[in-house]
Amino acid sequence: MAELAMSVDVSKCTGCRGCQVACKQWNGLPAVKTGFSGSYENPPRIGGDTWTRVRFIEKEDSGKMRFLFRKEQCMHCTEASCQAVCAAGAIQKTDRGMVVFNDDRCVGCKNCVVACPFHAIGLSEETGSSRKCRFCYERIDNGMEPACVKACPTGAISFGDRDKMLTQAKQRVSVLHGTGVNARVYGEHELGGLHVIYVLDDEPEVYGLPAHPRVATAGLFNNWLHALAGVGVVAFAPFWLIFRERGTVPDKSVGAEVDDNA
Repeated sequence: MAELAMSVDVSKCTGCRGCQVACKQWNGLPAVKTGFSGSYENPPRIGGDTWTRVRFIEKEDSGKMRFLFRKEQCMHCTEASCQAVCAAGAIQKTDRGMVVFNDDRCVGCKNCVVACPFHAIGLSEETGSSRKCRFCYERIDNGMEPACVKACPTGAISFGDRDKMLTQAKQRVSVLHGTGVNARVYGEHELGGLHVIYVLDDEPEVYGLPAHPRVATAGLFNNWLHALAGVGVVAFAPFWLIFRERGTVPDKSVGAEVDDNA
């Protein structure tokens, strides 16, 4: 089965934040109370109740101010740091490339929150578990595109087979090169290949992306075991119950009767 990916063309993004609203609406996420911090970027960061947001960047070029926008969310990495450090086995990758969390297995340790090189995971105070973009997998299973993709009015967000998204991104980069823009594709090779691919019109760092993201250590699970062994078998027992079923993928039956107009 072909892997899926999302393509985000920042040159087409107007910062309308329709994707933010669509994500919250579809996933039933509450609004977050914020305050003005000197930027129209809001909320200020990804969190347990905010799985995607539009980043606002101001850059001065030759005495002129440029306003840049980038949709940010979980990148669904092939080499996923969150999965590498999850001691409870609550994070798995599907055969279509999506990185999914099992809320029932998450113990709220926040290892994944700290490990993510893109700062795309948050802890929900309501559920006590880590949460992030799921690529709306119940919509995909019902032949629909993710909510943010459908809501984008400028066509800046596309979704489909990863190979096709890469081809589309490279074609767009060629077009931008023809207009004198120093464009590039981000996500083709980073961390084994991301499943959110960007068409950037500037350096990755300008858009808040690491130029060379690295995988976090996978040794945290062993560290947990060593620590638990030090406090005795009785204290270890409940954690053994957590660890013994590592690899469980969340039930994806939600949305079996999804409205095609959603």
